[in-house]
Amino acid sequence: MTTDISFLMCPPDHYDVDYVINPWMEGNIHKSSRDRAVEQWQKLHLILKEYAIVDLVAPQRGWPDMVFTANAGLVLGQNVVLSRFYHKERQGEEPFFKQWFETKGYTVYQLPQDLPFEGAGDALLDREGRWLWAGYGFRSELDSHPYIAKWLDIEVLSLRLMDERFYHLDTCFCPLTGGYLLYYPPAFDSYSNRLIEMRVPEEKRIPIEEADAVNFACNAVNVNKLVVMNEAGKSLKQRLADAGFKVIQTGLTEFLKAGGAAKCLTLRVTEPMQAEIHANIAVESRIIRLEGHLLDTGLINRALDKIVEAGGSFQVLKFDLGEQRQSTSSAEVKVSAPDHEVMEAILTQLIDLGAVNLPQDERDAKLEAITQAGVAPDDFYVTTIYPTEVRVKGEWLRVQNQRMDGAIALTQTANAIVARCKLLRDLEVGEQVVVDIQGIRTVRKTESREQRNSQEFSFMSAGVSSERRVELVVEQVAWELRQIRDRGGKVVVTAGPVVIHTGGGEHLAQLIREGYVQALLGGNAIAVHDIEQAMMGTSLGVDMKRGVAVRGGHRHHLKVINTIRRCGNIAAAVEQGIFKSGVLYECVRVGVPYSLAGSIRDDGPLPDTQMDLIKAQEDYSRLIAGADMILMLSSMLHSIGVGNMTPAGVKMVCVDINPAVVTKLSDRGSVESVGVVTDVGLFLSMLVQQLDKLTSRYHLAQSL
Repeated sequence: MTTDISFLMCPPDHYDVDYVINPWMEGNIHKSSRDRAVEQWQKLHLILKEYAIVDLVAPQRGWPDMVFTANAGLVLGQNVVLSRFYHKERQGEEPFFKQWFETKGYTVYQLPQDLPFEGAGDALLDREGRWLWAGYGFRSELDSHPYIAKWLDIEVLSLRLMDERFYHLDTCFCPLTGGYLLYYPPAFDSYSNRLIEMRVPEEKRIPIEEADAVNFACNAVNVNKLVVMNEAGKSLKQRLADAGFKVIQTGLTEFLKAGGAAKCLTLRVTEPMQAEIHANIAVESRIIRLEGHLLDTGLINRALDKIVEAGGSFQVLKFDLGEQRQSTSSAEVKVSAPDHEVMEAILTQLIDLGAVNLPQDERDAKLEAITQAGVAPDDFYVTTIYPTEVRVKGEWLRVQNQRMDGAIALTQTANAIVARCKLLRDLEVGEQVVVDIQGIRTVRKTESREQRNSQEFSFMSAGVSSERRVELVVEQVAWELRQIRDRGGKVVVTAGPVVIHTGGGEHLAQLIREGYVQALLGGNAIAVHDIEQAMMGTSLGVDMKRGVAVRGGHRHHLKVINTIRRCGNIAAAVEQGIFKSGVLYECVRVGVPYSLAGSIRDDGPLPDTQMDLIKAQEDYSRLIAGADMILMLSSMLHSIGVGNMTPAGVKMVCVDINPAVVTKLSDRGSVESVGVVTDVGLFLSMLVQQLDKLTSRYHLAQSL
């Protein structure tokens, strides 16, 4: 017997599966054999008594899960952090375990009543006494970890559990003597697996397969070089033997029905400690505030989901529900993350939703100087499409030139500090760039319910659907186009050559001719094939009226390029009467500016095509400025590029036969964008028809 190791166990006198609080209990209510459970528990008890001291706590009627003493608390030295059970079905165990610890002379620490923590089921000490592994995600909250670090004076490493079958850390994670680790990697998120790999050398990690995991091989008791478990496959036993461990298998199938095995049935009350190790916790917490129509827009749900999905935890501290129809709601939420890196990722997403720090917690943005042109500090804040403000010297500054995937650069002018959104390549030495996430907020407009729900032609909600009736989308887009034109607004069209190939060129030309388009963005191809159709009646060598390939038609586009190059540019060709119809013809005739961005695959290219992509991006950005709506017509790369440089508040309609293109645009998260999966030629034809109807109705109304 090893007299310096002690365990606490509880006889299974009242054990049964009386309820369901984990997936293993499903279908097993009252299906556990009391006699077989007692027999299995006694065998485990006898095995452990050969190698360690085993104390017993008296079982209590009505609390069948007391047998799982691992959840009584976490013991280190003469200190114990008592469990706060997540489910009410186990909360009645707490006073009995507390009484046992106090009787034995332990100093008992108790967490706040509403802060779940389930003892050594979710907190496992490294067998060398170097740190504490602490799980969270199902039964224990991340916010309990700072308390544990302080009370037990130990470094705490937080691991997030992802698989509901492995709801406690000890169901999928077992530190072993000598710094070894037996664990099931798929039970954890990527951050946790990375943390494990950083702390445990590869030669000491023993990852197991699912077949062993579901037999609770990780839910094992380790006493020096002995490992006691329910069951292990041949390969796992060999790997443990190669590491110098002796495996004893003892069947615990009756307890598996409740979601526990050897480790769950024991609480080690003598744990190794290294005197030089002291409290350290990477968990970081912030309190943020959300305002708006939080419930009916789903904003509060999206915010909380993002916190959890990113690996954090939350506590809603305050929620004020708007009392009137027009009233907004507000919420104060404590956000916790296992380290600063995860917190930064979480808050970046919450900032996008309009989250702000409480006024008393507001701090100025962190700034770092640019020391190399075109290069930002590693942790620079990456901008989004939403209007952004930064706090500098106690004042909030609106960021100019808002766009996605830039940095916020600050410069001092004669009268003030100016914050601008800049691409990395444009950063200059001497500017200061916002780093981290402190002192940043986005400005989200809160619409009234009437604005969202009562407008006859309120813009479509964001989304992508190939099942949405195209006619309804076209009707709303046409109405928006008409409104924008009539008030002197700006519509920008991004178009690919498919517009021409599908017969949509004539319809796009009509939109330009009738004043619905104020700028055209595209590539070399749309211009070439548009002019080819105007000059030769073909597109890519295919007769547009008959739909058949023309002999020698594959050379048509090159002849077009050659002709335009001879003229000097597209505008000169129009002036010389080389072609008299089409999209580019109408742009030149009406005076609509256009920008053609080149690529490596372009033939020619046309003289108007900008082959310097940086200049092309700048030209695109200039033409987008002030846009009210952008129509993206079957041009994946150009549409995505335009989407990235367009701030929030601009309505966007992306039309493409490929769902991946419209999905990419909708992923920006803008409520002003909608994706339509359909043939672009059909869409444009229907759009023109709908606009004609609106015009006819207008003239009819004027005549009455």
